[in-house]
Amino acid sequence: MADDETRWVARAGAGDTAAFRRLVEAHAGTLFRVCARITGDRAIAEDAVQEAFFNAWRHLGDFDGRAAFSTWLHRIGVNAALEQMRRRGRVEAALPEGEDGEDLLSRALEAAPGPERLARSAELRRGIESELARMSVLERSAFVLRHHEGQSLEDISAALSLNVGACKQAIFRAVRKLRAVLEPSG
Repeated sequence: MADDETRWVARAGAGDTAAFRRLVEAHAGTLFRVCARITGDRAIAEDAVQEAFFNAWRHLGDFDGRAAFSTWLHRIGVNAALEQMRRRGRVEAALPEGEDGEDLLSRALEAAPGPERLARSAELRRGIESELARMSVLERSAFVLRHHEGQSLEDISAALSLNVGACKQAIFRAVRKLRAVLEPSG
């Protein structure tokens, strides 16, 4: 954790709302992307982020500094996103258009694309989004945290309340399901 962030956390823990506002500003974008990818709905993600920051403020005294503040906040955000989906009965929500697949397609999109490449990229994106939408919430959440956010297996396990083995299995199943979409066609 950066020295500035350590000070902001300490000051926010002592009730300094300006310091907490700085933490919110520093982490809101990343937390929203995680929540949006998990929920598949911008409005639900916004509610989850708001709930996550509210819960973080209320429980800042529980943050012990053993993990990075961002890891602790991500766990709260993932739980808030999953809770928002449960409340709305949206267990298998679709993913937002254009939000997923960039990391998996980055190699295919490096060169200036022509019409054929653009069409193939759009086809791949639709296939990826469709497959991600069909995954269980657990598989999608684990995949997003690992491959979009670059989190460690330990952090993902903590965020999803799983052991590391179950976390690996969820990621493996998600990757296996996406592999068929990404394999070149004839």
